[in-house]
Amino acid sequence: MQNAEIILVGGSGKTGGRVAPRLENLGLKYRLASRSSARPFDWGNRTTWPAALAGGTSAYVAFQPDLAVAWAADAIGALAKTAAECGLRHIVLLSGRGEEGAERSEEALKASGIDYTILRASWFFQNFSEGAFAESIAAGELALPAGEVKEPFIDANDIADAAVAALTDPRHRGKTYELTGPRAFTFSEAVAEIAAASGRLIRYRQIAMAEFKAVLSSGGMPEEAIDLLEELFSQVLDGRNSRVMHGVTEILGRPPKDFGQYVREAAATGVWRA
Repeated sequence: MQNAEIILVGGSGKTGGRVAPRLENLGLKYRLASRSSARPFDWGNRTTWPAALAGGTSAYVAFQPDLAVAWAADAIGALAKTAAECGLRHIVLLSGRGEEGAERSEEALKASGIDYTILRASWFFQNFSEGAFAESIAAGELALPAGEVKEPFIDANDIADAAVAALTDPRHRGKTYELTGPRAFTFSEAVAEIAAASGRLIRYRQIAMAEFKAVLSSGGMPEEAIDLLEELFSQVLDGRNSRVMHGVTEILGRPPKDFGQYVREAAATGVWRA
C-alpha cells in the first residue's frame, strides 16, 4: 500500500477533532485512529497499531489518558518504532508543559529515530467550555485545588493550527514549540471573566486536594484517574509554567488568541447558561 494519509491518533479529542477539518479544508487525506475508528487503535492493545497506522505518511499523536502516566513513555517509544516500520516518516506529538512524564515521552520519541515535532501546550481554554468545568460553571461555581498560580491558557484552535503547520511544512521537523496564550491568569481570574461575559454570578472556590479527591471519588471516577488529576494540579500548577512563551507566533507567524475573545465567543453560544 502506498503511503498517502495523515493518521490522527486521538483524532476525536479536543485538538484532534479540530485538526481533522483543517486537513480536509486543505484537501489532504487523513484517517482517524481510535478505539471506535474503522481500523481500531487501542493504546492498551499494541496488536492494533500496525493496521491502524498502515498507509500513513505522518501522524498527529494525542496520547490518552495523559503523558503523565507511568507507562506513557514506553508506549510513545513503541508507537514511534511501529510507525517507522509501517512507513511513516514524521510524528507530531502533543505534549504538556512542565510534566516530567511528558518529557520522558518526548525523549522516547526522539530516541526512536523518526522525524518529530513536539508541541508543548498549556492548559486549554476549552477546559472551561467543554466537559466537567463547563457543567460546574453553568451551575454557578467552579471548585478546584488551585490557588493564585497563574497559567497562560491556550486556545485549542491555536494548537490545531500549529499541528497542521507541523504536519504540512517540513521546516518544523526536529523542533519543539512551547505553545501558550498571550497572557497568564489564575482560575479565579478566568471565572471572573466568564461571569462578566455571561452576565451571571459565577464564583471560583479554592478547595483542598483532599476535598477535591473526595468529590471525584463520590462521583465514581476511578482511583487511577483521580491520582492523575492530583499529579497534574500539584505539579503542573506549581508556578513552573506561568511564563508566557511565543511558540504560537514562531510556528504560525501570528499571535495566539486571547482568553477574552474566546470567552465572549463561548458566552454567545450559551454554553454557560444556568
